[in-house]
Amino acid sequence: FFFNDTATTEIYTEQIVGSVRCVQETGLKTTGSLGGVMKESMQIAYTYAKSFLYNKLNNQFLERNEVHIHAPEGAIPKDGPSAGLAITSALVSLALQRPIKQNVAMTGEISLRGKALKIGGVKEKILAAKREGIKEVILPTSNKDNLMDLPEYIREGIQSVSYTHLRAHETPEHLVCRLLLEKKKKYT
Repeated sequence: FFFNDTATTEIYTEQIVGSVRCVQETGLKTTGSLGGVMKESMQIAYTYAKSFLYNKLNNQFLERNEVHIHAPEGAIPKDGPSAGLAITSALVSLALQRPIKQNVAMTGEISLRGKALKIGGVKEKILAAKREGIKEVILPTSNKDNLMDLPEYIREGIQSVSYTHLRAHETPEHLVCRLLLEKKKKYT
């Protein structure tokens, strides 16, 4: 499936089907023109998603499968840590076989423990979301001031949701759960 970071980088994620190989591998495989920071961000997102799924939801999908993340348009280099939340959400969505809510832009670097880290380029990311017709933007709480500093005409029509940490809670208001609960349709 596809998901967009607010800088409008499209990334494709899929499960490698085990029956294609004699011995099924596990882990994360990345392809595309990715810079070192983006590769690191993908690995951190994978590590956190794997831990989150196994320890909080008793889901072993990432323990037992290889996941391949590809950033299309190989001639265009992609770099930066801001896709951490989007990649984590995509991996959790894939493992739970529940799609992410549509028309949501998300940005934010995460730590190995799921803490949301401040990112740069908030104005550009909000403008990119508006250009794509997206009305809900998820960004780190530490960037809330950056959003409020933008002129009203840029913020107009954008609903923002902030997060400080990706954690498992019992309530559906939890950020990742909120993204996944919109539709219960499984992937085909």
